Amino acid sequence: MKTAVIYARYSSDNQTEQSIEGQLRVCNEFAKSKNIVILDTYIDRAMTGTNDHRPDFQRMLADSKKREWDYVIVYKLDRFSRDKYEMTIHKHTLKENGAKLLSAMENIPDSPEGVILESLLEGMNQYYSAELSQKVKRGMKETRLKGNFTGGNLLYGYKVVDHKVQIVEDQAEVVRYIYRQYNKGVYVKDICKELKEKGIDNKGKPFTPHYIYKMLSNFKYSGIYIHDNIEYTNIYPQIIDIDTFKGVREIIEKNKYGSRSNDVIYLLRQKLVCGYCGKPISAESGTTRHGQVKKYYKCLGRKHNNGCKKENVRKEDLERYVIDNISDHLSKSNNMNYLVNSLYEIQIANNGENKVVAQLIKQKRQTENSINNIMSAIENGGTTATVMKRLRELEELLANTEKQLAVEKTKQSVILTKTEIKDYYIQALRLEPLMLINYLVKQITVFDDKIIIEYNTPKTISPDESQGFLLYDKIIPLHTKYNAKAKTININLIIKI
Repeated sequence: MKTAVIYARYSSDNQTEQSIEGQLRVCNEFAKSKNIVILDTYIDRAMTGTNDHRPDFQRMLADSKKREWDYVIVYKLDRFSRDKYEMTIHKHTLKENGAKLLSAMENIPDSPEGVILESLLEGMNQYYSAELSQKVKRGMKETRLKGNFTGGNLLYGYKVVDHKVQIVEDQAEVVRYIYRQYNKGVYVKDICKELKEKGIDNKGKPFTPHYIYKMLSNFKYSGIYIHDNIEYTNIYPQIIDIDTFKGVREIIEKNKYGSRSNDVIYLLRQKLVCGYCGKPISAESGTTRHGQVKKYYKCLGRKHNNGCKKENVRKEDLERYVIDNISDHLSKSNNMNYLVNSLYEIQIANNGENKVVAQLIKQKRQTENSINNIMSAIENGGTTATVMKRLRELEELLANTEKQLAVEKTKQSVILTKTEIKDYYIQALRLEPLMLINYLVKQITVFDDKIIIEYNTPKTISPDESQGFLLYDKIIPLHTKYNAKAKTININLIIKI
């Protein structure tokens, strides 16, 4: 008998337990249909799926090390994560601990096609998350254009009254003092000391150098709020005049030490092994006597002098070769058509009756009826402190329900055509090589004259079974050339299961 745990999540404070109840019910029904016994549940409430900073999610990953269950069941893959890279990492963690992720609603087949289909669904989930984020951003922009506060932590020196930011004058004077002192050349640590001696604190805590530096760099104190490269001057009242602010900024820029260089991404890191000695092939770089930086992949066996003679391979050449061949093969019409059609059908099926919407509509009606009943009681002279408190609670519940209902209806309305899905598919193949490699490639064995690519598949497939899904042909007759140490070498790409 197989065993499993259920992971459920909802993302907004405005959502209710009904969302969790629906997820648990569907997951339990799915487990029952598969003769899987549920041992435990992990639930994160009002937690976003765009990162993994979720208490029960982390507890679930830690518990998987005990190897007490076989599966983690989720309502949909986006409940597990909306970030494709974190999805890959955490699925790998579960796999290492002997567990597998299952989606109750998407019911992805345990087949080679399922591997590709699941990876594209994960990409589509992130696409939807980005689409929803854009709609939220548009609403927030309208709020900013009206000069209203959009939420978040409020700066020292300000307060919010009726959605408008106002100056707290005694705090504003402290802000001006900090700017004046720094502009005179007083060190930040000494400013903190002076404030402490004067008995001035920040919400009961002493000012720290880190916080002071943030204050000295914040444009909002000059009356300017910058978001997405757009300046708003109607939100934060000015505390620091613009000349003083610019002078302080210039001092800060002069005091900066160095700058951080961008890290180089090696796309094939931890995927390469030497075809001769079996040791991993690592990412390396070096600088020539002329100061030119060279990036390449090198066999660790040769690096540690085990006798291996595997040639070093230029980073750009090897990565371009592998990505081009994988992308070309996945772009074949039968592979692409199968995946596009499958994604479209799943999308249509998932966009059917939304039980969450129905429950929210029912809750909205019940809340409205309760409000009407209380209003009738008030009109008949039944006003008490308890009644008024209950009325405010119901009005807040109604507002939250309406917001959540709008979000759920937005989810229903996002339907991509086959052409849009195909465009996304093609774009992902070419523009997201790291995602492609992380999802599909298990290992790349490199020789001096050939490359063997092993794909992630749930089972071993013989050459005879590969018909109908060309990703698994025995040998792909692709040939190319690349220059390595001024030698031209023919490379054969072998697709291996």
